[in-house]
Amino acid sequence: MTKHLTKMSDLTKPDITAILDLADNMKAAQKQGKAMQPLKGKTLAMIFQKASTRTRVSFETGMYQLGGQALFLSGSDLQIGRGEPIEDTARVLGRYVDGIMIRTFAQKDVEDLAKWSGIPVINGLTDYAHPCQILADLMTIREHKGKLEGLKLTYIGDGNNMCNSLIVGCLTVGMQISIAVPKGHEPHQDVLAFAKNYGTAFEMVEDPAKAAANADVLATDVWASMGQEEEAKARKKTFANYQINAALMAKANPDAIVLHCLPAHREEEITAEVFDAHANVIFDEAENRLHAQKAVMALLME
Repeated sequence: MTKHLTKMSDLTKPDITAILDLADNMKAAQKQGKAMQPLKGKTLAMIFQKASTRTRVSFETGMYQLGGQALFLSGSDLQIGRGEPIEDTARVLGRYVDGIMIRTFAQKDVEDLAKWSGIPVINGLTDYAHPCQILADLMTIREHKGKLEGLKLTYIGDGNNMCNSLIVGCLTVGMQISIAVPKGHEPHQDVLAFAKNYGTAFEMVEDPAKAAANADVLATDVWASMGQEEEAKARKKTFANYQINAALMAKANPDAIVLHCLPAHREEEITAEVFDAHANVIFDEAENRLHAQKAVMALLME
C-alpha cells in the first residue's frame, strides 16, 4: 500500500481491492454496532481551502468511528493563508498529528504536503483529482453489480477532477470507460497519456449517445465546479446536450445504475426524473464516502 493518497494513480489494483474489502467490512461492522477502532489516540488534521459538506462530515465522523479525532482547519485558520510556505506548515503538522487530509485547488499543494510532512497525506479533492470519491464510486458499483472487472462506465460532462480520477480508477480495476465531453473540455493530458496504455478499454467522444451505448454505469458531475461560478452561464450553453436523461438511459443496458458525486443540479447535468429513479444508488454512493475513507485512513495511518 502506498504511503499517501494524492491521486488515483498512486493505487494499484491490489491496493484498490484491499481498500474496498476493508471498507465493506467496516460498513458491515458499523451497521451491526461493532465499529472497528484501529486509530485510537490518533489525530487527523483536515485542511479545507475549498468548502464541503460530504468531505468534512465523512472524514470527521470517520475518524471518530475509528477511535481517533479530527481537527478542522480552514484556510483562514492557517499561516498558509498569510504566506507561510507550505513545506513549513507540513513539517510542523508532521510533528503534531498522525495524518493530513487536504481539500484545495492546486494538486501541487497535496504533493508538497506529502513530500515535507513525513506523515500520510490524503487528497480530499483538488482541481486535478478526487480519489476518495472514486473509491466510494467503485465500492458502490461493486455493491450493486457484484463485480468491477468487465463492466462499462460512461461519464457525461466536463473533463474535470472527477473525470480524471474515474478514468484512472476504472481502467486500473479492469473496467471499460467511455467519456463524452465537449471539445475544449477534455481531461488532463497526463490522464489521457495514462489511458493510452489501456487501448480500447478507454474511449473519448463528443456524442453522449455513443458513449452511453451498452453502459452498465452512467456517471456525471456539475457543469461548473467550485471556482468556476463566473463561467456558469457560458457552460450551460456548452454542456446543454451533456445531460443524463431518459433518452440517454435508453442507450445504456436496461439494468444500468447512475452515479452522481453531489451536489446535483437537477435539469442541468441530470434530470430530476433520472435522479429520483436512481436516488437509492446515489445516496449509497454518498454514504460510501464514509466507509471508503475510513478504510484509507486505517490502512495509511494504523
